[in-house]
Amino acid sequence: MTHVFNFSAGPAVLPKEVLQQAASEMLDWHGSGMSVMEMSHRGPEFISIYKQAEADLRELLAVPANYKILFMQGGGLGQNAVIPLNLLGRVAQPGTIDFVHTGSWSGKSIKEAARYAQVNVAASSQAEGFTRVPDPATWKLTDGAAYLHVCTNETIDGVEYNFVPQPLDGVPLVADMSSHILSRVIDVSKYGVIFAGAQKNIGPAGLTLVIVREDLLEYALPACPSAFHWKNVAEHESMFNTPPTYAIYIAGLVFAHLKRQGGVAAMEARNIEKARLLYEALDRDDFYSNRVEESCRSRMNIPFYLRDESLNDQFLAGAKARGLLQLKGHKSVGGMRASIYNAMPIEGVQALVDYLNEFAGR
Repeated sequence: MTHVFNFSAGPAVLPKEVLQQAASEMLDWHGSGMSVMEMSHRGPEFISIYKQAEADLRELLAVPANYKILFMQGGGLGQNAVIPLNLLGRVAQPGTIDFVHTGSWSGKSIKEAARYAQVNVAASSQAEGFTRVPDPATWKLTDGAAYLHVCTNETIDGVEYNFVPQPLDGVPLVADMSSHILSRVIDVSKYGVIFAGAQKNIGPAGLTLVIVREDLLEYALPACPSAFHWKNVAEHESMFNTPPTYAIYIAGLVFAHLKRQGGVAAMEARNIEKARLLYEALDRDDFYSNRVEESCRSRMNIPFYLRDESLNDQFLAGAKARGLLQLKGHKSVGGMRASIYNAMPIEGVQALVDYLNEFAGR
């Protein structure tokens, strides 16, 4: 089998050990005679898988007891609608939602939320090309907002928060952590809601994680569909409708794998080293450039550009020949992008660095 390093932004690389375990259990999970794909979501076999996954995630992120963990569907884009439907009942209608606009994904969130409420863009770095997180001292927040929404790591633009945003008193903080959850230590208690599509740092597409403080389960609008009503989902332990069972199983394998690796703190140390290695290579001369301010650079998603962009196709062809895949940047911004999630080994980053140096030298 050809050995490759997959730098895709998502669906993304999974730990080899997890894929091997899933392959070995594909036809018969633990002597049950069934594949996980075939199990009833209400049967004892899958319930044990679900409960272990939930417990491991709670341990990895030190999720407080007064937070519910929901395994849902619809992806991060779906939660952009589900969140206002669940939280706008906190305030008189139509309500105002505060946003900080730091890139493509927070932009999508703003556009979707505007269908349900008034939107206040409290700060934006769009004028500078999304190269930084706006200085919190400049944010123009709304008294009595339904919530403050941020995307703490912009997958496309490569901007990551290095601090916990601070909403006004009494306003919940909602964070889209899709592309860096489990990559760094976080204090869950600082957030009202954390959500993440699984397909970047957790598992296959189809699963969406929601971590929500219990007091925020009471504010859904009457129009909120029952399958997306957080309180309903929580009361049914994510089993109100058939959940994405196989994706939950794979996520559970990933959680167990992360625990064996030393947990989130150990992964953060490795991610710091991987990002340092790659950014140093990009900064070494002006053949490549990363346009994000150093203090806001993502550890997970690293966009970069060749000085001579007529060489882009040649660069990508050479990378593919060396087994370095999925390095083309998002179509909205061009250039290149290396996503170096938890499952990307440092050997993969070193192989990319070696190629960067070789290509620039030629």
